[in-house]
Amino acid sequence: MEGVLSGFAVIAIVIGVGYVLGRQGILGDQGIEVLTKLAFTVAGPALLFTTLAKADLSVLFSARLLVTALSTAAVAGFFLAIGALRHWGVGRTTIGALCSGYVNSGNLGIPIAAYVLGDASLVAPVLLFQVVLVTPIALTILDLSGMGEKGPAWQRLLTPLRNPIALGSLSGVVVSAAGWHLPDPVVNPLTLIGNMSVPAALLTFGMSLHGSAPPGRGRDRQLVLLSVALKSVGQPLVAWVLARGVFGLHGAPLLDVVVTSALPAAQNLFTYASRYRVAESLARESILLSTVVSVPVLVGVAAVLG
Repeated sequence: MEGVLSGFAVIAIVIGVGYVLGRQGILGDQGIEVLTKLAFTVAGPALLFTTLAKADLSVLFSARLLVTALSTAAVAGFFLAIGALRHWGVGRTTIGALCSGYVNSGNLGIPIAAYVLGDASLVAPVLLFQVVLVTPIALTILDLSGMGEKGPAWQRLLTPLRNPIALGSLSGVVVSAAGWHLPDPVVNPLTLIGNMSVPAALLTFGMSLHGSAPPGRGRDRQLVLLSVALKSVGQPLVAWVLARGVFGLHGAPLLDVVVTSALPAAQNLFTYASRYRVAESLARESILLSTVVSVPVLVGVAAVLG
């Protein structure tokens, strides 16, 4: 209980500061755009590179990660199918699918894993899976949807290598897989820059709330409610069924995968939506609502399975 509440309190405070900044106009009319570019092109890639460069990639091969991957694919795939049937468009459907299954494994997942599960490293497989596989695929889709059929084939194939987030992630994986130990003069500046990523994303999200309509009432109401339902209820339920019924997990391992699956949608999804100027209200409202709903869900999961 304490870990859940403390993790949410930290996020709420920083978002609140961002809201005040937006309300007072302290950063000017371009504040959101500048912070978005900072998080997406500089701080985010630095954070992902330094995190993955020292990560143990062996955690990618575990039953827990398979549960996470399959539950993510299930809810995201369901959203994608509905989006295709309803003709919601590639950009909106992609962002909605991310909001349905991309959990806040960093700034919220780490403290909750530390306090509720007793080990912050338990969130590492989820983080690796998302930044190594899910993020590059999703951002490549967004890149290609913006380009349409323009550009030569070789240019479209190299799209992931031109995306800062994907490039930072893949570079970190290469360093870790090769077993290289980077010197402090290289790592320390990147770590310092990467530390700006989460605050920048949270402040940007808070600033975007000023002047916004209440969540779930705009043109993307159906998409928001569907993504929140899949994220907050569907994904942890699918994870529980898979973990217990297919992989035979019990006790602490079962609690681990269900808790991580019940985490809300990650704030950096709004950064992606803002960067590509697509479905920004959908991302903002889905993140906000899933964060609110996840509080009782996480408390309930911890009480029942803990």
